[in-house]
Amino acid sequence: MATAYEWLIGTRYLRSTHRRGFVSFVALMAVLGLMLGVATLIVVLSVMNGFERELRSRILSVTSHATLMGLEGTLDDWRGAREAALARPEVVAAVPYIEAQAMLAHGERITGTVIRGVLPEEERAATGIADRITAGRIEDLGSGAYRVILGSALAQELGAEVGDSVVLIAPRGTATPLGVMPTRRTFRVSGIFESGMYEFDRGLALVHLDDAARVYRLGSGVTGIRLALEDPLQAPQIVREIAVALGGGFYVSDWTRNHANFFRSIEITKSMMFVILLMIVAVAAFNIVATLVMIVKEKQTDIAILRTLGAGPRNVLAAFAVQGVLIGLAGTLLGAVLGIVLSRNLESLVSALERLLGTQFLDARVYYMSELPAYVEWLDVLQVCGVAFLLCALATLYPAWRAARTAPAEALRHE
Repeated sequence: MATAYEWLIGTRYLRSTHRRGFVSFVALMAVLGLMLGVATLIVVLSVMNGFERELRSRILSVTSHATLMGLEGTLDDWRGAREAALARPEVVAAVPYIEAQAMLAHGERITGTVIRGVLPEEERAATGIADRITAGRIEDLGSGAYRVILGSALAQELGAEVGDSVVLIAPRGTATPLGVMPTRRTFRVSGIFESGMYEFDRGLALVHLDDAARVYRLGSGVTGIRLALEDPLQAPQIVREIAVALGGGFYVSDWTRNHANFFRSIEITKSMMFVILLMIVAVAAFNIVATLVMIVKEKQTDIAILRTLGAGPRNVLAAFAVQGVLIGLAGTLLGAVLGIVLSRNLESLVSALERLLGTQFLDARVYYMSELPAYVEWLDVLQVCGVAFLLCALATLYPAWRAARTAPAEALRHE
């Protein structure tokens, strides 16, 4: 532990004005370098956390937590399976659905999409997509009305607006004297939703469950049952337990399996970015080594005088260790504060920069979202600060050890 005079000597050397304050300037640069390294690392990790949270939120807003599907592609006795699922206390909602590929045509434009047949009165309890409809309401999907709600990007691709008619072309065809002809049905656009994820806004259209059953000739069958759970993280376990309780014969899936690649890539990227950006902190730690070595070189005469006055090697080592610890502590704390402030205001800063430069940094077609979210996790902040301070503490060992080995007679010989 450093005593009062060792602390006084260490802080005084950092404020040295000898040689026009060059040593103090180098120490300041070491603090700034460490501050920028820590802040950058916190901001990057916060962006990765925010991207993961936003991606999870948007995925769960348009898709179910888990699904029970028939092995043959359809589920005929879905009502019994639904009642069994609702009997579980963890299940908030269980709704039937039909999902199939189709082509949509409007005028001269035609594009492929996924048609999802839903029960409007129950869809609000299953997912949050009903709350993301920007034009119209999900209740406008009536049985036999043949209405459709398009994703915003899909509507833009087709050039369709609310009130327009689009032609749905289903792959399941009808046998005619001229051959098998695809099923065609005209739907009126009654609404447009915008989930914020290009994958769904471009590739999903909602119709009433009964209308989808007629177009795809499923009768009373459905594709499966979508489950909404109190805890989405328990989806893999709960959906399997429900399938086993029903005697098996189901194909089960959940949101963690359907989108596992997204979250796995985020975790891998986050770990890689932590290691790579930690090198910036390591460079700042090396600056501390250079700073303290310069101080030791400059203060050799002072060290020799201290030794002749009775200071031992441990006292000299503690005095110089104080300098490195103070530089590391100052840089780490300032970097943490700067990183947290930047992370919490990152969206507004990026938006202002986009308006200033007249460009868009995030393309929704590539990154699934057009905004740059950031979420500060205190565990990450503590981890970054702990590693940074540890590197700085280790960086003080060699210069302090070198100062402690200074021989008084040798240092004063040339004075």
